[in-house]
Amino acid sequence: MRRQVELFLCALQFLTRIPVPALGRFDPDWITRSAPYFPLVGQMVGGISALVLWGASRLWSAPVAALLAVAAGALVTGGFHEDGLADTADGLGGGQTPERRLEIMKDSRIGTYGLLALGLVLALKVAVLASVPPIRGAILLLAAHGLGRAASVAIMRLTPYAALGEAGKWKPTPQGVTWAEASIAVVLSLWPLASLPAGPAVLGVICGALGVGCVATLARRLIGGHTGDVLGGCEQIFELGFLLGAAALLAP
Repeated sequence: MRRQVELFLCALQFLTRIPVPALGRFDPDWITRSAPYFPLVGQMVGGISALVLWGASRLWSAPVAALLAVAAGALVTGGFHEDGLADTADGLGGGQTPERRLEIMKDSRIGTYGLLALGLVLALKVAVLASVPPIRGAILLLAAHGLGRAASVAIMRLTPYAALGEAGKWKPTPQGVTWAEASIAVVLSLWPLASLPAGPAVLGVICGALGVGCVATLARRLIGGHTGDVLGGCEQIFELGFLLGAAALLAP
């Protein structure tokens, strides 16, 4: 039990800026072993965003509340996944060889592709959240953040790490994420869906999975697999796809 608590705290420390107790010991393998808890951390972030959305909707218009909710999520994580999305867009869009694409991903400066991807994804999230009732939007945020992290864990299991990859925020251990760990992550991400009608929940998951599948397939073809940046990009794309799909059946 103590080890599981330490792994959860490791995941919380890795994925967010939330203060956590100092770990008395640390093994680099812990980041990989903590992957089953990524959805729980995502649900914490989504819960904070959901509270901001609901509270702000009591005071301001729907677009303002949605923007504040999205901003809250980015602040809690320090833009961790958003940075991965921008780096992935720059690298996959701007390079001609796998080596050059990975080199672009390492560059801390944001390029045209990264700026466009980040701006469009964030703008679409705000627009979607503003289109649904606040309580529905809050549930969508809770579900999207957890499912997005689970999607990243699934990609860690289903695709290889880019052989030349040195750009990511996460590097695999020799064992990598196991099927059992990936399955636990997926199961832990599902419970918020119980608060949504079946149609929007299913369509949201399908749209999110299709988006992540496209990103993962493109990354495998262009750089040989995933990196930490690609995983961050997959998380953001799943969030967006889920929100778009679910809101298509929930919006008035």
